[in-house]
Amino acid sequence: MREDSEEFSQVPLSSLVQKGRKITYGIVQPGQFVEDGVILVRGRDYSAGWRDLDGFKRVTPEIDAPYKRSKLRAGDLVITIVGANTGTVAVVPDWLEGANITQTTARVAIEPKKAEPGFVEQVLRSALGQREVYRYQKGGAQPGLNLADLEKFSIPLPPLPEQRKIAAILRTWDEALEKLNSLRTEKARWLDGLSQTTIGRGGIFPEHWQQKPLSKVCMPVKRKSSGGDHPVMTISAKSGFLMQADKFARDMAGRSVERYTLLHEGEFAYNKGNSKTAPYGCVFRLDRDTALVPFVYYCFALKPGLDPEFYDHLFSAGALNHQLSRLINSGVRNDGLLNLYSDDFFSCRVPVPPTEEQKRIAQALTEAKRELSLLDEEIAALTDQKRGLMQKLLTGEWRVEVSDDEEAAA
Repeated sequence: MREDSEEFSQVPLSSLVQKGRKITYGIVQPGQFVEDGVILVRGRDYSAGWRDLDGFKRVTPEIDAPYKRSKLRAGDLVITIVGANTGTVAVVPDWLEGANITQTTARVAIEPKKAEPGFVEQVLRSALGQREVYRYQKGGAQPGLNLADLEKFSIPLPPLPEQRKIAAILRTWDEALEKLNSLRTEKARWLDGLSQTTIGRGGIFPEHWQQKPLSKVCMPVKRKSSGGDHPVMTISAKSGFLMQADKFARDMAGRSVERYTLLHEGEFAYNKGNSKTAPYGCVFRLDRDTALVPFVYYCFALKPGLDPEFYDHLFSAGALNHQLSRLINSGVRNDGLLNLYSDDFFSCRVPVPPTEEQKRIAQALTEAKRELSLLDEEIAALTDQKRGLMQKLLTGEWRVEVSDDEEAAA
């Protein structure tokens, strides 16, 4: 590669489309799905990489017949034009030849003598392409693109041999990320299995474990701040303890911080806020010296002789959900909190296995989660590196060397 300040020329996406195959969307009313019919491609089928063939929905040939214009060929691009994943794009593989698309997906048939489909895919996936998506998409709760605006997308266009080289380079990075994500999926599945075999599933614990109400194994924490510089934190169902200013972009506590509960490291808090991730609330353990948390949280510390790490894994696995679902009164309050009294929460029963067994299980689950966390860090680092590489290659800041053979092949 060489550094080069010369920027690529920009062309509208419409200028790269095959003659006679305009950008189009597909079947408007899919109707009833059938087991053996024409494959119907939806955005969810390629949003995280192409799914297995058995995962596609299918429609009858009669429903498919009026939509011949949107039939897919290998090398076409599909791009989501409606919904939260608007702008997601993929190249159609050989094995989807003849499939069709829905009205929420557009087909873009790239003329191979003008552009390399894989190169255009990388452009549309990059910050450059997503900027075009944000520029043209309309709507709030249900954003979308119309085909006329999609045609206007500005695409940088180096010579065809260079497009192919760039696409090949970036595809190598994609393959590395796909392998890491596949490995992460397997690791996560293994962790889930390990969790089920060691601490149970759905609140059903090993039969030989004694069970006690939370009130018998912990002490409620209701201490207030006595001064000092304590971080004001909140609990996210996905991420655990977060700085309140980070989650809400500002400090929500105000003067009410005087009523907040002061937690010490290793103590727990139950956020009874309702969310899709945690419909019955969530419990997390504090992993820093101190924190001030909202007074509406139910906070507690385990009694001596119990392993906090074990119970951290137990709570994060949703071990209380089944009991909470029966204790929570219907509906959510105006403040977004579940209708659950403190006494009811602390009446939930938890297992109390022998201390050594607690420690052994905690160590195994912690190590498994650590491996998963390392994979997440590796995926994030590789994603950032690829993003930086895309910026330089797709803008012409870095130019790739093309051999005579590659020039001739074009």
